[in-house]
Amino acid sequence: MALIILCAVFVGGLVLGMPVIFAIGLSSIATVLYEGLPLAVVFQRMASGMGTFSFLTIPFFIFTGELMMYGGIADRIIRSSKAMVGHVRGGLGMTNVVACTMFGGVSGSPVADVSAMGSALIPLMKREGIDADYAVNVTTYSSLVGALMPTSHNMIIYSLAAGGLVSMNALIMAGAIPALLLTIANVLTAYFVARSRGYSRGEFPGWTEVWRSLAAAVPGLFIIVIIVGGILSGVFTAAEAGAVAVLYALLLTIFVYRSLSFENFLKAVAKATKTTGVVLLLIGISTMFGYLMSIYGVADIVGEALSHVSTQPWVIFILVNIALFIFGIFLDMAAHILVCTPIFLPIVTQYGMDPVQFGIIVLLNSTIGLNTPPVGAAFYLGCAIGEVPVSKVIRSIWPFMVALWTTLMIVTLIPETSMFIQDLFR
Repeated sequence: MALIILCAVFVGGLVLGMPVIFAIGLSSIATVLYEGLPLAVVFQRMASGMGTFSFLTIPFFIFTGELMMYGGIADRIIRSSKAMVGHVRGGLGMTNVVACTMFGGVSGSPVADVSAMGSALIPLMKREGIDADYAVNVTTYSSLVGALMPTSHNMIIYSLAAGGLVSMNALIMAGAIPALLLTIANVLTAYFVARSRGYSRGEFPGWTEVWRSLAAAVPGLFIIVIIVGGILSGVFTAAEAGAVAVLYALLLTIFVYRSLSFENFLKAVAKATKTTGVVLLLIGISTMFGYLMSIYGVADIVGEALSHVSTQPWVIFILVNIALFIFGIFLDMAAHILVCTPIFLPIVTQYGMDPVQFGIIVLLNSTIGLNTPPVGAAFYLGCAIGEVPVSKVIRSIWPFMVALWTTLMIVTLIPETSMFIQDLFR
């Protein structure tokens, strides 16, 4: 009965349109009250969930992304991407993919990626005669690569949700090939859709402009090298890497680019503070939710139900992906990771999947939720920037959804795509 109350209140809250944080918290409180436990248990679990030292990395990475967004790195990346691929048919779409991928590596946040790149690229594409729905879909799906980048705070959330089974080093290495595969899938999709719609090609600006624009963007992109190199070499931990990244972003945007005004600095601080507060509150409340799910053996119940369908690992993995997809429709990215990891991680490891590989699968599935209503933060933001109805964008979304699902299936069924680099380092 307690488990029924936990799940019913949670699902009921989501159906009624309640924010995810409140739905999780209300279901946990209702279950604790039913069990006759003191409410202090809830707050103790929340405090312990948010009090982990490793969580220092989250505000650092978020603040780094905001500094880069307000510090002008987006404009330099767009210029470099346009010079490289803007002359190909549908070149602005491919420019969008390349620019969003590069900025995603800097910000680590798909939503910040859509905000920074979409504000510049979507209006530009519309002025060039490109349909608004195509511009929005290219931007929102290209931004999802940021979730697999070393600066992604969602990697940290998964690492901690997995109960210490997965290190940040392993996730950084595991995300490299899937990020490349998703970028290639997005580029091909953008090209073929542009070709089918008859979009024109631009003019090649010459190799001089290509190298000049690339040189202007490289200092901003170098932050990826600092984080990856520092963590993998053991020079500093993930939390220290976040602090170094913030310092580098400040020095770069203030003294090198000279593009970060004091007003934009305050905006970056305010935005990073707000985002960090939401993420940590969600982590704290989800800690209580996960504790209750572990008490009532939710993972065992779900695993037993799946075993009645099939005992073949690949069938189980596909069914888990379907379940993650359904959860992703209703949950934001951080909530999706925190709720689903304790349920499905024991199941997939029982059938031979490495927790690192599952981490990349969870991250990819979580990004699907960013681009599907009713949550779809990146989706709605892109539609708002493009000033295009949601219904119109949904009708033309399927080629990009197919690209994402193809990448997801490759990562699920071919473990080497996420494990090769880690095995090489071993």
